Amino acid sequence: MVNKVILVGNLGADPDMSYTQSGTAKAAMRVATTEKWTDKEGKKQEKTEWHRVIAWGRLGEICGEYLAKGRQAYFEGKLQTREWEDKEGNKKWTTEVVAFSMQMLGGKAGSGRAADEATTPEPDDDIPF
Repeated sequence: MVNKVILVGNLGADPDMSYTQSGTAKAAMRVATTEKWTDKEGKKQEKTEWHRVIAWGRLGEICGEYLAKGRQAYFEGKLQTREWEDKEGNKKWTTEVVAFSMQMLGGKAGSGRAADEATTPEPDDDIPF
């Protein structure tokens, strides 16, 4: 079986950094991917999808340090769905990409800097979200 996701998109906000009780870094990011096409009438169309991307450990620290709102990045990871109950006892769920690899694209605005790459091993299953 294969569970692999590849995203190239732009961050909608700076990464949201947090740490587990044991000190493991977690970066949560909103990443937009946009599809463009021409419809049957010849009109340009565009649709943006928003993805929740999570990076753990050293990769999370790198994302928090180097990524910012508007920055384009390449992510590889896996899809994961989580369930929880809110304060009123209602079941909630979310599907997110758990990133194992990230490559910064396009450099910082106007810098012309070459892309950088970072990877991290898959997180342990016992790390709480």
